Amino acid sequence: MEQYEPDSLSAAQRAAIRRSLTNGRGALSRRSLLRAGGVGALTAGGLTVLSACGIPPAKREGQGPASTDFSAKEKTLAFSNWTEYMDVSEDEKSRPTLEAFTKRTGIKVKYTEDINDNVEFFGKIKPQLAAGQDTGRDLICVTDWLAARIIRLGWAQKLDPSNLPHAYANLSAQFRSPDWDPGRAYSYPWTGISTVIAYNAKATGGKKVDSVSQLLDDPSLKGRVGFLTEMRDSVGMTLIDMGKDPGSFTDADFDAAVGRLQKAVDKKQIRRFTGNDYTSDLDKGDLAACLAWAGDVIQLQADNPDIKFAIPAAGYITSSDNLLVPAQARHKTNAEKLIDHYYELPVAAQLAAYINYVCPVDGVKDELAKIDPELADNPLILPDKAMARKSRAFRSLSSAEESAYEEKFAKLIGA
Repeated sequence: MEQYEPDSLSAAQRAAIRRSLTNGRGALSRRSLLRAGGVGALTAGGLTVLSACGIPPAKREGQGPASTDFSAKEKTLAFSNWTEYMDVSEDEKSRPTLEAFTKRTGIKVKYTEDINDNVEFFGKIKPQLAAGQDTGRDLICVTDWLAARIIRLGWAQKLDPSNLPHAYANLSAQFRSPDWDPGRAYSYPWTGISTVIAYNAKATGGKKVDSVSQLLDDPSLKGRVGFLTEMRDSVGMTLIDMGKDPGSFTDADFDAAVGRLQKAVDKKQIRRFTGNDYTSDLDKGDLAACLAWAGDVIQLQADNPDIKFAIPAAGYITSSDNLLVPAQARHKTNAEKLIDHYYELPVAAQLAAYINYVCPVDGVKDELAKIDPELADNPLILPDKAMARKSRAFRSLSSAEESAYEEKFAKLIGA
């Protein structure tokens, strides 16, 4: 694990965060697909929580005794999650899968929906983590880039595989070994977030749109194409289309992808770069085709049969939201048992049926079919093996790389 180094945010990184929180992936909410409007995180304090200048990391493995685990004596745990990211009963008075866990194990879960966006949440827990103190949370759910940062700083506890038999056995192959946590030593995914191509069949005259090349070059789509204001999605999908691996690309590869997008901007092939506001334009047909997030597509298709999606033959970008046990958490074993609970097939199916995001649990299809056969057959929730093989993750970036790349991307999209 690398040593902590201060990394203040550049102007380009700040602008990227504003875009994300205002209408990008950071603005998607759970189930309603408007993830989080945490504009409060854009204050000076909110933005600077990522820099943590001068604060040392927590003790790492081998630097001192492990955190004391009170799980055997205290049958409880505190779990912080995003809003509407957990199944709820029809009368909205209970959370069935959490109640089932408590009934079976005797462990009571203090469940709090206090994550509105990654930046703001990190600001809440950073002072305690940096000081080597308990955050009051035993389990948290954060997006991959923040999970990577927390692990790198030594602020997450290494998980005990003996408490995670279902998680270890049932984790889908596409999520098994991100570059920021090889072998999932510190984290397990709660859900996946896929970037695909969506199109309005009425607006395309029935033509299928199934590649980034088609988005960028098909003259019949000129002026009616949308790309995303999230750099990892738009550049990542373009890299894949160019035959490059977004998990191991070079600076020259990145520049080539941006250059290709710039050509499409210059010839007015691309109408605009959007956050999640592309949904209304796609629904109306003002955008004939665009890059889209899978959760949005599921919601749009429920109301408009003309909305279609395609998985490019070259591949697609997938990110994830992840469960971690913070350093100094009091109930590590209890938290591990809860993680494992959500990797049992019936439980995973119940969660997936409610939140409709990519389920990271392998073998869950039969259980999900008992709840809703249509969801069980939806590859945006349960990617089949062929689709899963096409999944690609955008590699972790150093602070210097992220600043440079975001600056170039901001120039491209006119931000």
